[in-house]
Amino acid sequence: MSAGTATLGLAEVPIVSYEDVEEEMVAYRAARTERAMQLGNRGPIRFASKGDLHPEIAEAYSRCGFYIFTGVLGPDELADIEADVIDMLDRCPTAPEATTDRHGRPALGAGHEGRNVSFVRPLTDAYGGTDVAHGRHPFKMFEPSAPVGAPEWVVQIISGSLQFSEACLRVYGHPGLLGVAQALNGPDFTPFNEVVWIKQPGLGGSVSWHQDGWTHWDDPELDEGTHGFNFMAQLYGCDATNGLWVVPGSHRMGKVDIKAMCIAASSDRLPDAVPVVCDPGDVAITSRQAIHGSFANTSERPRVTINFGFHRRRSVFGVRSGGVHNPISLYDEAYIAERSRVIGWAIDARAKRFGDETPFVYQPNVGREHTFAWDDAARAAIQDYNLKDIGI
Repeated sequence: MSAGTATLGLAEVPIVSYEDVEEEMVAYRAARTERAMQLGNRGPIRFASKGDLHPEIAEAYSRCGFYIFTGVLGPDELADIEADVIDMLDRCPTAPEATTDRHGRPALGAGHEGRNVSFVRPLTDAYGGTDVAHGRHPFKMFEPSAPVGAPEWVVQIISGSLQFSEACLRVYGHPGLLGVAQALNGPDFTPFNEVVWIKQPGLGGSVSWHQDGWTHWDDPELDEGTHGFNFMAQLYGCDATNGLWVVPGSHRMGKVDIKAMCIAASSDRLPDAVPVVCDPGDVAITSRQAIHGSFANTSERPRVTINFGFHRRRSVFGVRSGGVHNPISLYDEAYIAERSRVIGWAIDARAKRFGDETPFVYQPNVGREHTFAWDDAARAAIQDYNLKDIGI
């Protein structure tokens, strides 16, 4: 992919770097990148007998709370994803309340019940220090000045992405990644939600330090995997300037007083955090219980992340939750089965594009009359599927 395509069709703006306002950021990035590369938590997807994760991967993921699977997506698949991301951005509404795109057409998600496109003001932290999402972003990140000529709003998240991008749907059906989900969460694993994160160069906002879960912190059986995990497939790669940061091992610490950590550091630069460094086609996995966040993207590089997660069924079955990713709902058998249909559709969609792969077999679908064919009927049925996300 050329440098030109990496702009995603966006107008170029002058880059305002952290270095202009906070020289310490350069040294912080360098030191923490060096530490990240020493963690021993990266390599290709590997399995042991009976579909278990290779012991080296299992140990590193358990120790760090995140792992980088290298070389998962090849050039053809990355090209498919890039084309779909450019198309989705071209079709996005022009502002938070707009209903048309920049061409005057009905915008992406028009006519849908669910919210599909989220905006941020350039280089800002939209959630830090607020009560949004159960108040899980307690400390506001540093906000660099927006560059001259910056737009008022920029797209940062496309939710329910599998209904808008068959390339994203095919990534969701990747047999290696679904094999990892099965190894970690059991053969009856369930969906969480799916979005595309877009950190636009020189404009993308920050996401303050947080832990994702909110339902099970006081559960006596809480362990490091109770609130599930996210996969993060990287279109262009990412580094300390535009990528996610994680505090290694924090997924084992229970509910953490993040605000106190930041106050102790006298900064949003947590001293133990490290960046998730990926090449194009790498897929990171991160425990939702790990402390993680990202700084404003003042770099010249976009970050596009195809994000999707999975839960253990025992963590969600019978739970009444929601309010962040979906309306508050009871996650009973019917709810979970309906939301899990997308796994079957994704597997079939991928098989139609990558016929040389052995498709993953999702055990809850075995023996069902429904064949989960990815066809026109499925394309119609997937609209607003994300209203039944499973957020805990």
